Amino acid sequence: MSLIRLQNIWRSYQMAAETVHALRGVSLEIQRGEYVAIMGPSGSGKSTMMNLLGCLDTPTSGTYELNGTDVSHMDDNELAEIRNREIGFVFQTFNLLARATALRNVELPMVYAGVTPEERREKAVAALTSVGLADRMDHQPNELSGGQRQRVAVARALVNSPSILLADEPTGNLDSKTGVEILGLFDQLASKGNTIIVVTHEEKVALHSRRIVRILDGNIASDETVRKVESRESRVEGKTEPTLDPRPSALDPSR
Repeated sequence: MSLIRLQNIWRSYQMAAETVHALRGVSLEIQRGEYVAIMGPSGSGKSTMMNLLGCLDTPTSGTYELNGTDVSHMDDNELAEIRNREIGFVFQTFNLLARATALRNVELPMVYAGVTPEERREKAVAALTSVGLADRMDHQPNELSGGQRQRVAVARALVNSPSILLADEPTGNLDSKTGVEILGLFDQLASKGNTIIVVTHEEKVALHSRRIVRILDGNIASDETVRKVESRESRVEGKTEPTLDPRPSALDPSR
């Protein structure tokens, strides 16, 4: 069973006398453990897709099944429960509480989930340690670098063991070196079997994924598998250079 299954999804908005179709009959499946990038220019429907996948919005028509549950017609309270249980968010602007420590920021989703204080602390410590911040737990966001703040955000996203890690332009507010470090962290999480969906307009960011879904004019324009190949230079350095596999994805609905 697919972790995510979209069937003929339409999302339309009424703008005065005009109806705008942000998504036009989109169908997509994502399996557990996949690392997927969703790309598209401004106005393509990429952000609408992210909002639907993150259960921040519901479709005008069509079906969205998340982990075997139809979330297409849930109300706001039901969607909030799904988000807290199934989805970990990583935002471009970090969205950390300014006056709370890293530990407290990571504990916050578990407060809403009803986890006991003792268990909250234990899990938050483990999550921060897993992203390399064992020595920064008592620091507030203004005492952390941009990369460290984003690592706190990743720890917070993972602490409830969600089905999906959904990242919106996760390197957008970072310098290039720090951005590479965060993408390296995503690579590690993907290798451990986490399901990751990154929404981005940057090709270099998308190429860290294993699959790129491109959105254009509210439709899926392409669905490509990313494969890792070694160039002459990368073989010397022991690194890999990602490229697009010209073959269609095994999940391409057009096949």
